[in-house]
Amino acid sequence: MANHKLDFRDKPINLNERGGRKWVYAKKPSGKWFTRRTIFSYFMLLFFAGAPFIRIKGNPLILLDVANQKFIIFGAIFWAQDTFILALLMLSFVLFIVLFTVTFGRLWCGWACPQTIFLEMVFRKIEYLIEGDYRARHKLDNSPWTTNKIFKKTLKHGIFILISIAMTNTFLMWFIGSDGWVELITSPVQENWSGFIVMLLVSAFFYWVYSFFREQICTMVCPYGRMQGVLLDSKTIMVTYDYRRGEPRGASGNGDCTDCKQCISVCPTGIDIRNGTQLECINCTACIDQCNKIMHVTGKAPGLIRYASEASITGGHTKIWNARNRAYSMVLLIIFSFFVYTLVTRPVIETTILRTPGLLYQDHEKAISNVYNIKIVNKTHNEMPLEIKLISHNGNIRMAGNKMTIKDQGMFESTFLLFIPKDEIKSDKTEVEFGIYSNNELIETYKTTFVGP
Repeated sequence: MANHKLDFRDKPINLNERGGRKWVYAKKPSGKWFTRRTIFSYFMLLFFAGAPFIRIKGNPLILLDVANQKFIIFGAIFWAQDTFILALLMLSFVLFIVLFTVTFGRLWCGWACPQTIFLEMVFRKIEYLIEGDYRARHKLDNSPWTTNKIFKKTLKHGIFILISIAMTNTFLMWFIGSDGWVELITSPVQENWSGFIVMLLVSAFFYWVYSFFREQICTMVCPYGRMQGVLLDSKTIMVTYDYRRGEPRGASGNGDCTDCKQCISVCPTGIDIRNGTQLECINCTACIDQCNKIMHVTGKAPGLIRYASEASITGGHTKIWNARNRAYSMVLLIIFSFFVYTLVTRPVIETTILRTPGLLYQDHEKAISNVYNIKIVNKTHNEMPLEIKLISHNGNIRMAGNKMTIKDQGMFESTFLLFIPKDEIKSDKTEVEFGIYSNNELIETYKTTFVGP
């Protein structure tokens, strides 16, 4: 970047010299890449809002029921007992993010992150509609409080509040399901004050983030931007300024960059992409569209700012795959394959049988008895009639209740007495094994202890 002085920053771009907030007034973007991103964002918004209503065999597409320790992810049901499988799924997701970042940079941030989608495609568009483009908004914010300003600010923030409440209720359905949400909002408020207050607090948080905090979530809070420092390399594809072609910049220079600073004017985080990769860059492509417009006006080829890697600019390296992302891909494939294997081979039910705490054995005339608590989780979509038998010893089981039938994805909990003849008790602690049967077919076994004299 010859003949051009770079400013090396030691603070976020949206802070002034005294450490105060410097508001970013981004110009309304437009162009080929913005149109693509808009279409993709609308599909993502439909997914966020519609996922709780989509059903697979009667179950929501995604349900994160933390209270009941039940999780449904793309139709697959996970319970608290499936912690290991969930851990494999989360590890696979983290590795996918790492692989994706190593290969394509912060493409997630600019295209699929809910923070970016809601801010750029919902809240900013409303702001543009009511207050105008960046110059009009800057003028309005710095003007005295007139009737026109009060009307526009009240209208904008009123709509922002309504959208924040709608967002809270939408994401609430991801945790309690659409049916639970309908039941919640149709119940009198006095019956669920705690839930109502939580809804207001979360809505207030969303309103504060998208009305005031905005891009600072990406530049100061989100750790993903700081991960770039260890994940990106010279072969990573990201939004990049071609300095070999653009420098020296300016109208009198020989480079293609006219130094018009239009790429800065549209950046939602306010950075100068010409200064290289920065943690604030979310790869939103607004600067690509704006620069291509200037190139068209000046009669120069587009692509001065484009998706490219440092290696492709300096040496013409255009291959996406290299040893690093191949290694990540292999590890991801192994772990995800292990996840699929454990998911497919997991038992259809999950049984837990434990001696009732605080109770000793009972001595009968010819037998010894222990009291047990039993919990069985049905991981299938079918109702299952069950029967429990002692398969390690001769014994008798007396269940509290006559039927052991579990509804699809349901849970059965009960208590039973186990009687074992005295002549089969050889020590004060004996290992016993139970069999869980469905339609006379053994589907699971469970071992526990039996205490005696």
